[in-house]
Amino acid sequence: MKEKIQSLGSSLEKKWKKIKEDPKKTMLQCRDYLIHIFTHNKLFCTYVLTCVINGMLLRFLTMNTVENYIAIKPIIADAAIVILLGSLVYLFKPKRRIIYLSIMEIFFTAICIINSIYYTFYTSFASISMLSLTQFIAPVGDAVVENVMQIKDLFYLWGPLCLFAMHFHLKKKGYYNLEESVNKKRKRTLKTLIAGSIFMVIFSITLTPLEIGRFANQWNREYIVMKFGIYTYQFNDVIKSVEPKITSIFGFDEAMKEFREYFEGVNQNPKTNAYTNKLKGKNIIAIHAESVQSFAIGLKFNGVEVTPTLNRLVSEGLYFNNFYSQVSVGTSSDTELTLSTSLMPTHSGTAFVSYFDRKYISIQNLLSDMGYYTFSMHGNTADFWNRRLMHQNLGYQKFFSKAYFDVNKNNSIGLGISDKSFFEQAIPYLIDIKNEHQPFYGTFITLTNHTPFSEIEKYDPFDVDLKVLEENELGQLEEVSYPYMEGTKLGNYLKSLHYADAALGQFLEDLEENGLLENTVIMLYGDHDARLPKKDYQRLLNYDKTTNGTLSKEDPNYIEFESYQYELNRRVPLIFWDKDQTLKGTVSNVMGMYDVMPTLGNLMGFYNPYQLGHDIFNIKEDNIVVFPNGNWVTNKGYYNSQKEEYFPLKEDPISENYIKNCNEYANQLLEVSNNMIVFDLIKKDQESKSILEK
Repeated sequence: MKEKIQSLGSSLEKKWKKIKEDPKKTMLQCRDYLIHIFTHNKLFCTYVLTCVINGMLLRFLTMNTVENYIAIKPIIADAAIVILLGSLVYLFKPKRRIIYLSIMEIFFTAICIINSIYYTFYTSFASISMLSLTQFIAPVGDAVVENVMQIKDLFYLWGPLCLFAMHFHLKKKGYYNLEESVNKKRKRTLKTLIAGSIFMVIFSITLTPLEIGRFANQWNREYIVMKFGIYTYQFNDVIKSVEPKITSIFGFDEAMKEFREYFEGVNQNPKTNAYTNKLKGKNIIAIHAESVQSFAIGLKFNGVEVTPTLNRLVSEGLYFNNFYSQVSVGTSSDTELTLSTSLMPTHSGTAFVSYFDRKYISIQNLLSDMGYYTFSMHGNTADFWNRRLMHQNLGYQKFFSKAYFDVNKNNSIGLGISDKSFFEQAIPYLIDIKNEHQPFYGTFITLTNHTPFSEIEKYDPFDVDLKVLEENELGQLEEVSYPYMEGTKLGNYLKSLHYADAALGQFLEDLEENGLLENTVIMLYGDHDARLPKKDYQRLLNYDKTTNGTLSKEDPNYIEFESYQYELNRRVPLIFWDKDQTLKGTVSNVMGMYDVMPTLGNLMGFYNPYQLGHDIFNIKEDNIVVFPNGNWVTNKGYYNSQKEEYFPLKEDPISENYIKNCNEYANQLLEVSNNMIVFDLIKKDQESKSILEK
C-alpha cells in the first residue's frame, strides 16, 4: 500500500513539472479533453449545461448584486448536484437515457420556475414546507397570474427544449443504436460520480465558517442561494423542512439550554414610564390594515390626499413613523403571530400552519385573564392560514369569519368582501359585544387592499394622473393631463389604498354614531408592505412629463431610490387613536412588530415574560428591529446580512464592534425564537417551573 502511494505521488509530481514547463500545452490538452468529453457525451453535457445555466439565470434575474453576478461558487455547487444526480443515466441503455435525463431536466427546471415566481411575490426563495399551504395559495391564484407570474418565469423552459433538440439530433445520427457492455456502463457511471464529487470537494474547501453557519441555519435564503446555488439550497431546504420532526426528539436539550440562557440575561421586571397604564381598562379595536405602507400617508395627487382618514388619525393620535413589519413566508399570519406573541416567524413553514398547537403567551390570552372579551373578524374563510385553530389557540374567544358575513358578487372586490361592506356588517356584531361584554379587544382583518389591486377602479376611480395648467397655442391656460402613475402597479395600489382609507373613515363614523368609540382606542397597523416594484417608486419620485419617463441620474432634481432606500421604504404605520386624544404625538425611534406586545402591555397593564420585543417607551433610541432573514435596523443604520453591508442612517461613525454585537444579537434572537416554537419551550418551561414550585 505504501509503495502504491509513493508511486502515485511520484506520478503527480512528474505531471506537475510538465504543467510548469509548458502551461500552454497543458491548456490545449485540457481543451482537447473537454471537447472529447462533450463529443462522446453530448446528451449528458447538454443536460448539465442547461441545468447549471438555468441556476445562474435564476440568480441573475432575482438578486441584482455585483457579487452575485461574479460568484463562481454557486455555479460549482449547482454543477456538482446536477452531475451527481445525472450520473446514474449511464446505467441505462442508450435508448432509455433520454427518459431519465428528461425527468431530471424537468425537475431542475421546475425548481427554477417555482422559485422565480415565488421570489417575485415574497422576495425570498420557496420552501418545501410551504407545499402544505397550497390550500391557502389557491384563493390568490388570480393575483399570482396577474401580478406575480411574468414572462421571465418561462425563460427556463429553454433547457428541456434544448435537451429534446439534442435527443432528436442524436437519434438521427444513430447514437441510440450503439450497444454498451455492463462493464463500460459501470465505468462511465463511476467516472461521472467521481467528476461530480471533485466539483463538490472543490466547492466545499472554499467555504468559510460564516457561510457554513448560515447554511446550517437556513433563515437567510437569499444568502444561501447566492453562496451555494439554487439546487444545493433546495436540497438543504428539504432536510430543514423535516428537521423539526427530528430535532424535536434529539435537539431539545440544547434548545432549552439556549432558551434559558437568553432569558436569564433579560430583565423580567417590567419598568414603568410616563405611558404606563394609560389605556388600562379601555376597549381596543385593532385594525389589521392589509398592505398599508407609511410612504402613502400625506401623499397627494393634484391636491387630493391618498389617505385623508389615516392623515387625520396621525395628526390626532400617537403615530409611530419608523415602524417595520417582520414577516416571512407566512405574510399576514406572521404579522398576527409576531404582534400577538412578540415571537418571530419560524425558519421553515409558518407557525399558523405547522405549529398551531404550541403554547403561546399572547395579548389575547393575557387580556382574557384580565376580564376582557376577545374576538376577531375577517371576511375570508376560517381555514385560510389555519386561522380557525390558531385564533382559538391565541386566545380569541370568538372568530367571526366569512360564514358570519353576507358575501356576494355585488360587495366583493379582489379576494373577497369589500372593506366597506365588511365594516358595515361588523357594526351590529360590535353593538351586541358592547352590550354584553365590557371591556373588549377585537381584531378586524381587512382584505380589499390586497394585491393584485386590479378591480378597484370600478369602485374608486382615484386619479393618479398629473394635471397641470399650461398655455395653449392661443396663449390661454388650460389643464393638461400626463399619465404619471396611471397603468403602474403602484398607481393601482394607491387607488386601492384610497378606497380602503375611505372605508376606514366610514367605519369610524359608524362607530361614533353607535356610541362605540366611548372608552375605546383604535390601534391600526399595516400588516406588511405591498411588494411594489422599485421602478414604480423611481417613477413616482422622478417623473419626467416631457418624456413620460424618469429623470436621468444626472438631473439635479433626481431623487435616489436604490436597494437600501427601497428596503427602508417598506415601513408600515402603527397608530393609537381615540376621540379624546388620550395619546398624541409622533414616535420616530425604530420599532418592529415584535415590540407591539410589550408596548401595548405597558399601556394596558399586562406583561409577557417570554417576549422578544421591547416597550418602545423604555428602550427608546437603543432599539433594534431584527428581520427573519437576519437583516436588522437601528436608529443608526440598516444592515443587510446577505451582502454583509451596512447602510448608515446618521452621520455618526459606526464601529465594527457595534455591527458585530448587533449581528450576534440578531442571530441569537432568531434561533431562540424558532426553538421556542418548534420545541414548544414555553409549555415545557412552565411545566418544569410548576413542578419545582410543588
